[in-house]
Amino acid sequence: MEEKGTDYREAYEQEHIKCADLAGRIADLEAKNEELTWKLNRIKKNPLWKASKPARNLVHWAIRQKDRLGNCGGPRGVLQKLDYKKREREAMKQFGTESFPSPEQVQAERNTVFPRMVKFSILVPLWNNESSFQKEMLDSVMNQTYSNWELCLADGSDEDHKYIGDICKEYAAKSDGRIIYRHLEKNGGIAGNTNACLKMATGEYIGLLDQDDILHPSVLYEYAKAIHEQNADYLYCDETTFKGENINHMLTMHFKPDYAPDNLRANNYICHFSVFHKSLLDGDELFRTKYDGSQDHDMILRLTDNAKKIVHVPRLMYYWRSHSGSTAAGIEAKPYAIEAAKGAVAEHLKKHGFTHFKIESTRAFETIFRIRYQILGNPKISIVIANKDHVEDLRRCVTSILEKSTYDNYEIVVVENNSTTEEIHEYYNSLLGYDYRAKEAHTEAFGNCWRSEDGKITLVRFEGAFNYSAVNNLGVSHGSGEYVLLLNNDTEVITVNWMEELLMYAQREDVGAVGAKLFYGDKTIQHAGVVIGLGAHRTAGHTHYKQHRQNLGYMGRLCYAQNVTAVTGACLMLKKALYEKVGGLEEAFAISLNDVDLCLKLRELGLLNVFTPFAELFHYESASRGLDDEGEKAERYCRESERFREKWKGALEAGDPYYNPNFSLDRSDFSLKIQGG
Repeated sequence: MEEKGTDYREAYEQEHIKCADLAGRIADLEAKNEELTWKLNRIKKNPLWKASKPARNLVHWAIRQKDRLGNCGGPRGVLQKLDYKKREREAMKQFGTESFPSPEQVQAERNTVFPRMVKFSILVPLWNNESSFQKEMLDSVMNQTYSNWELCLADGSDEDHKYIGDICKEYAAKSDGRIIYRHLEKNGGIAGNTNACLKMATGEYIGLLDQDDILHPSVLYEYAKAIHEQNADYLYCDETTFKGENINHMLTMHFKPDYAPDNLRANNYICHFSVFHKSLLDGDELFRTKYDGSQDHDMILRLTDNAKKIVHVPRLMYYWRSHSGSTAAGIEAKPYAIEAAKGAVAEHLKKHGFTHFKIESTRAFETIFRIRYQILGNPKISIVIANKDHVEDLRRCVTSILEKSTYDNYEIVVVENNSTTEEIHEYYNSLLGYDYRAKEAHTEAFGNCWRSEDGKITLVRFEGAFNYSAVNNLGVSHGSGEYVLLLNNDTEVITVNWMEELLMYAQREDVGAVGAKLFYGDKTIQHAGVVIGLGAHRTAGHTHYKQHRQNLGYMGRLCYAQNVTAVTGACLMLKKALYEKVGGLEEAFAISLNDVDLCLKLRELGLLNVFTPFAELFHYESASRGLDDEGEKAERYCRESERFREKWKGALEAGDPYYNPNFSLDRSDFSLKIQGG
């Protein structure tokens, strides 16, 4: 017992030392930050600094123009960007009234009889609407090509807006009883008025429409079709904001991914036009007044939790009017919405068993969130790095891990493959603390293995021709950690808590692989998630490629953690048990696409893959292995691409669920397809 007590004390003292060291490093960083802040404030308060503001603004403007030229690839790049904008304007035209059905199509849709002609109850809470907006909304429902609907209107308007009731009664008279109008004695806000609408509803499915917005004529038809074909119990579509009287004057088009729970927690991307089976309600209220301002986010989180089949109809079919009093015009219209949204997400997370999390607004938008999950325990992470020569790359990578990482329970497994330079062997000696070539090797099943005395560094020798998959599989087999982190030797850590940011997702039971945000040396994006089918080979490609580090991304996607089909193996974390369960990296993909293949195998297990922008590293891509776009390497990539397309034919044909079929597969910047182009 005394020996055990001594062991526990020693272990405790070691952990105490580690914590003290970590606390010291954090304190040093905070002190440095405080010093820099003090210096910056002193500069800003200087009268000369204040007086020079106009000149500085001019200089900054000139620098921005230079940066834009640089980011676009010079003058030629600017011309390409202008061409891109022109192309996008052309693409936008096909999503407005041009997308409305022709008379022949209208007749065909109206004549369609599904085996299950479900009834939709569309709920519209009314309050002091403008008469023109009111009529346009009513017309958009009356013009639906699917006819089995009812429109439930609960009106909380004041005496000065009595005309709202007159308009509604006029439309109700010609609706064959499908429009139900009720004037409320007291305005209950969006939540109260919507709940009043719900009490009138007799439909099997409930739809939510704002009083000043417009529906595409075919949206109910498309939803009825999806219910028939896929047994959907929750549905949503793509949407756009528009300004003025013409829906073709679009401001922002939002083409959404299929259901993605991590996206939804961080950002209410589903929003409009939500329709769901009435059985999904977990009470007699649709909206809860305690989440006024973000009642839709709360509702969507609750109902999608209850849903068995969530279907995204990838067509732009909801037109969200932007005007001074609408939510579409900006969050400033409802400042309390931010706290309401945080509260709704917090309740959802608690329901799923999460505790001690933190929800913060991001630079993208106040209601787009960064969620920090609690790290459970202190699991060991095995960082596996393949290497051949390139001593400076490896030194930079390992040094950044050792000096910048705040997480301390990790080991680094370097897999050596046929290096020839003396410099790299000397560096291995410095990592291990001894001359590994002079020391008798411990021969294991897959080759030779050396470990440093503190167990922090392991060197494994891989013998044979380079095969990225086989090299990493060997490294993983020698790792003793509960988690595996595949890392390229040409990376460099930026964010000190990068391992924690990856681990907080990798530890979840519903998550497979987790990937980081990687930058080139010029701080443009190399990796921010992988889309299958993207690129010339129609295998896989990176989104937001070569965008600047400060770019918010498409609809803010570079600012929050989200579900993706795949992440790059240049920095990929997962449980070792999962890695082994799916057979590791497929060695038939010797160089390329093995990481995407791994992620697809994880997806087949029903697991989510996650990209987080809060773990950042530089990736000096191809510094080690060269490029894949010429000679023998190009031929090899073509062969592996063909193998990938054969293996994952079904997934490629189905399309990437976290992208959108309206996006072009020829570009990585979320460009729209142009019909006929």
